Amino acid sequence: MIIFELVGTESDPNYQTLAIENLDRQYRFVESVYHACVGLNRIMLSGEVIRALNYHAIACLHVSAGQWRPCAVRTTREDGTEHLYPDFYRVPALMDAFIDEVNRGWEQADPLALAAFVLWRLNYIHPFINGNGRTARVACHLVLCLKIGFYIGGEHILSELIRTERSTYVKALRTLDKSYEAGAFDLKPMHDFLVALLQKIEPEAAPDEPASV
Repeated sequence: MIIFELVGTESDPNYQTLAIENLDRQYRFVESVYHACVGLNRIMLSGEVIRALNYHAIACLHVSAGQWRPCAVRTTREDGTEHLYPDFYRVPALMDAFIDEVNRGWEQADPLALAAFVLWRLNYIHPFINGNGRTARVACHLVLCLKIGFYIGGEHILSELIRTERSTYVKALRTLDKSYEAGAFDLKPMHDFLVALLQKIEPEAAPDEPASV
């Protein structure tokens, strides 16, 4: 059963109910993955983890849950312009390169800079049919927690806070897109956005001093 194919809209109450419950399961799963990585001393990001995060987000909502997208995807931006994401046949190679870049810089990278890069790059590649934002946000949360060495839990984890600040979040994404496409890539807008969000988390659950880029 794929609910979107049955009802044709994400506003259907059955779709909405399962989407919320999937998100709850995804949040529990990402915490389990964090503890598994720490327990196994495998502090890294992988394609398997990213695909699993997407599966939990859109299982039974959309086709190809947890699989790299097999078709083109385009969206209409807030200003009315249409944006076409990278060709689907490029996705596996783009994701391999992205994961390699994250893991190569893991030891030296600033935690928030690495998390900001993960958040932006997954959105930019748009590797899945649906649930790319949900996947990018929890991947960002996982990477930050692994980098700082403890899990940021509580009532509102980072990925949920990002979701609730959608307009600022989308503005930061678009600013990074433009700087990347202009050949002058600058993570600062997303880095600053994450710093501001972390300040909303209870002091005992947040990093002591978010580092600058």
